[in-house]
Amino acid sequence: MLDLRRFTGHEMRLGEKLAEFNWGFLLLLTLIASMGFAMLYSVAEGSFSPWALRQAARFAAGVAIMISVAIIDLRLWMRLAYPLYGFALVLLIAVEIIGFVGMGAQRWLNLGFVSVQPSEIMKVTLILALARYFHRLTLEEVSRLRNLVIPLALVGAPVGLVVVQPDLGTAILLTATAAVLFFSAGLRWRYFILAGAAVLAAIPVVWSRLHDYQRNRVLTFLDPERDPLGAGYHILQSKIALGSGGIFGKGFMEGTQSQLNFLPEKHTDFIYTMLGEELGLVGGLVLLTLYFVVLMFSLNVALQCRNQFGRLLAIGVSMTFFFYVFINASMVMGLLPVVGVPMPLVSYGGTSMLSLMFAFGLLMSVHIHRNLEISRGPSAFW
Repeated sequence: MLDLRRFTGHEMRLGEKLAEFNWGFLLLLTLIASMGFAMLYSVAEGSFSPWALRQAARFAAGVAIMISVAIIDLRLWMRLAYPLYGFALVLLIAVEIIGFVGMGAQRWLNLGFVSVQPSEIMKVTLILALARYFHRLTLEEVSRLRNLVIPLALVGAPVGLVVVQPDLGTAILLTATAAVLFFSAGLRWRYFILAGAAVLAAIPVVWSRLHDYQRNRVLTFLDPERDPLGAGYHILQSKIALGSGGIFGKGFMEGTQSQLNFLPEKHTDFIYTMLGEELGLVGGLVLLTLYFVVLMFSLNVALQCRNQFGRLLAIGVSMTFFFYVFINASMVMGLLPVVGVPMPLVSYGGTSMLSLMFAFGLLMSVHIHRNLEISRGPSAFW
């Protein structure tokens, strides 16, 4: 490893940045994605079409995006934070006007040559915007009420738009990641206690405004047997598949629940269930272990960074990744209600794959520029 202290005070050259790029981390992501390719190959009954080949191509594009993002100066990403957030917010608003329905919700924009899900883009740009905002504040200033108006608006606008789509899973993920960033920036505990009390008080109102299918998901989570052929079908089949996999699984492409089409959405939300049936508890734990290593590396990047913007950016990316894994794994095991959150790098999906690789590119940019000192205060705000 190069001693980056000698780079303080002058711009790093391209070769120096590539030397600091952690290629082992990219290999780790490739291993995780390859498990996804294998599962998508199995879903298609031994064919690379229609899912595995497309997913591999998207991952290859994601790798190019990750490397390109990583070598860009971290200060430039700080300057672009608000414009990128504004762009994502415009796309979310456009979904309400010209978006089309997919998977039972209006979440997609058709750009002619490709369809995108703006809420996936917002997951990354919200982290950028909050990291930039809190970078300029001291620990004492973070907890002043007047300084909380803007970040709460930055969070509230996309969450409100996503809830309307409706996409409760993404709304929860955005809120949870934002809460971690508020805490990491130094917001005092009393605000979280007040927020928790407000959430508890609002539960009756929120419940009355949920869509019927969302209420059914919560009721089904509490009692899957109440509607085994309807709302409870997904989670019951998921539990059967996971349980039937045993310790070592039924074998690659030998899963009965998945191959006989009892398991729904097996190439997207429930791909971890399929993996558990075919590769067993061992296969599931291998994937979770790889995820754990990614998370530990990401948090270590945050700990080593010398500037507040990069530190918060790395924490935001780390926690978004963690919530992806935690929510999806808990969902398919019946520990949380079923929501539309994919298993990162494994579930089929273009926007989620590319946005996550973009986020990992930002994380690697923080790693490469970890000794960069960025001034704080109003001058850094702009």
